[in-house]
Amino acid sequence: MKIVISTDVYYPMINGVAVFSRNLAAGLKKRGHQVMVLAPSIDGEFKKEQDPEFGFTVVRLKSFKMHAYPDQINKVPEAKDFLGVKLPKIYYKNGLNVCLNPYPTIKKILDEFQPDIIHDQTPGPVALAVFRYAKKNDIPLVSTDHAYPDNLTQQLKLPRLAKKPINSMMNKYFISFLKRSEYATMPTEQAVADLIPKKRHPFKVPVEALSNGIDLSRFAKGRANKEIYEEYGIPKTKPIILYVGRVDPEKSLNVLMEAFIKVHKTNPDAHLVVVGDGTARPKLEAQIAKAGLSNQAHFLGRVIGDNLPQLYRTGTVFAITSKTETQSIVLMEAMASGLPCVAVDAGAIHELVQTNKNGYLCKPDDSGAVARSIAKIISDKDRHAKMSDESVKRAAKHDISHTLTRMEEIYNHVLDNRAKEL
Repeated sequence: MKIVISTDVYYPMINGVAVFSRNLAAGLKKRGHQVMVLAPSIDGEFKKEQDPEFGFTVVRLKSFKMHAYPDQINKVPEAKDFLGVKLPKIYYKNGLNVCLNPYPTIKKILDEFQPDIIHDQTPGPVALAVFRYAKKNDIPLVSTDHAYPDNLTQQLKLPRLAKKPINSMMNKYFISFLKRSEYATMPTEQAVADLIPKKRHPFKVPVEALSNGIDLSRFAKGRANKEIYEEYGIPKTKPIILYVGRVDPEKSLNVLMEAFIKVHKTNPDAHLVVVGDGTARPKLEAQIAKAGLSNQAHFLGRVIGDNLPQLYRTGTVFAITSKTETQSIVLMEAMASGLPCVAVDAGAIHELVQTNKNGYLCKPDDSGAVARSIAKIISDKDRHAKMSDESVKRAAKHDISHTLTRMEEIYNHVLDNRAKEL
């Protein structure tokens, strides 16, 4: 099968869409399909290349930088001081690459490739061009929606009064994005319920909850290599509260910082490790410094490659306080690594974490509950061991091999329906 995966955000960016898109392309290539990824260029210039690890084709479309949003690749610079006041960050040198008019290039590329099916991952400019091409050339289209409106509006720091109507409009746009397809997926049942109207009879496109999945051959329970502790300055014998992911406002990491400060009062040996970068990092580091805990908190920045699975293994407990998760790949990776998890009961997190099973769910913005939950896990070896085993068991259901098999079935279903119509 000749498959095109189109997306407006892609590796080496680090977010759920970028990671899933590459994992999907890699898995399909390993299964013998011809795979091409369409995505904005990260340096602005058009190029056609092979993925260095998996060998599928990546077409980087000509793009320009949107400086109001960071690229999620380079380290976010510190905010500048003006008369002792930190200026709000509204301009990023390394802005997000966005395609302005990708259709002519996409048309040329896809005319040459002749895809059997197109699978779109984002409702942005690349998607609009792909929709246009698919309609004109009668190419079957599958779409996946990964995001809540909050994932964007929270990052842009919109006023509260403006945020609600904008979120509502974006929600309607996301729905229209799925309706243009012949089959649609979302990562969880909760994400489907939140986006799609409860009366689904007017929604003619099948919408299925299908896990993004993770590669269980990479993430497994075990002890990290001693070199990892040395390289990142992580203590080997202390309880480690671990977070992995973007460090942006919608992740509500200020709540995790507050929780860590509270945990430290009763568990002074505890350390916090934050893996990732983003616009909120300076504020979070300042929050920790004000509490006098800079030596117990380790902000490691962006980490990819073989070191990432090892860093999960340094953790004692994984904590995530985001309220806008449609699934959370990092949470699944942490579970596969044998970590009990403390999370917020919002979005679709409850489909992964259950209180008293593999961790605890807390009310949003309740740093006290997060702190108490973390303390219960790091202070009780038996509880930790049981929750660790349960996390591994639950993560096994999200092996990406299951996702790939179901995605192939969806593609064949769409193609078979097309054939019946001829």
